[in-house]
Amino acid sequence: MKYENVAVIVPCYNEEKTIARVVEDARKYLPGARVYVYDNNSKDATKTVAAAAGAIVRSEIRQGKGFALRKSFIDANEDYLIMIDGDDTYDLSYAPNAVQYAIENQLDFLNLKRVATDAAAYRRGHVIGNKVLTGAIGILFGRQIDDMLSGYKVLSKRFVKSFPASSSGFEIETELLVHALELGIPLGELATNYKERPEGSFSKLSTYKDGMRIGFTIMRLCQMERPILFFSILAAFSAIISLIVGGGVVAEYFQTGLVQRFPSAILAGFLGMTAIVLMGVGLTLDLVQRTRSDLKKIAFLAIGH
Repeated sequence: MKYENVAVIVPCYNEEKTIARVVEDARKYLPGARVYVYDNNSKDATKTVAAAAGAIVRSEIRQGKGFALRKSFIDANEDYLIMIDGDDTYDLSYAPNAVQYAIENQLDFLNLKRVATDAAAYRRGHVIGNKVLTGAIGILFGRQIDDMLSGYKVLSKRFVKSFPASSSGFEIETELLVHALELGIPLGELATNYKERPEGSFSKLSTYKDGMRIGFTIMRLCQMERPILFFSILAAFSAIISLIVGGGVVAEYFQTGLVQRFPSAILAGFLGMTAIVLMGVGLTLDLVQRTRSDLKKIAFLAIGH
């Protein structure tokens, strides 16, 4: 099978020790596919090594994986894009099966779930963090995949061309999944091997820093896509504090007929009004979100498969 309508997208930062193997495997297992390496200000010879291995090398000067992928989505015109990291931890021999599965099942979003081949490949902290964050997305938007943060995906052209990306870093995987869930498009997940980085290669992922950024991204997406839920939680919190602060004032009034703690009364009233305003904001933004959602679906369907 030839893969002239498939692009392999590899965002890279300082991966000179691994990028040649990734490019060579992509060309080996996906003959005819274009392999694009998006160099993200590497300080080593990543660009030179990638070009020598046969990749089409392009640069993204804005630092961050999200920026590199956003540029690749603008540039690519192939029917399917395989998104993969340049650290040689993913199994590209499985890519033909993944592409075939996506085509046969008419999927616009196929996630390749990581199955570690050894304990060192997938650190325990990353496993736990991934489960927590993927679970949070499942609760908020519906759970359809188990490994949200996998950097190995097969995406259709119309999906990437309709993707309103705003993330700059590793949190872009979260944004991709939420976009797919909000569109209600056909999506799926397959398992594939995940191995340890080769010796001398180092991860660019910061467990805590990037974990926090992903967490804030989930909150931002909840506020944008689930405004009723987001603002209802804030309104409930404000109302509960109002009742706690104002409860003593009301009890005291019924006992003495006087309001002696004016600061507490004013604060309770303010918090109560805030709760009402927050609910109004949530209802208003929910109407806006429904319109935005319809427009995104129209934009998605307007792009040829």
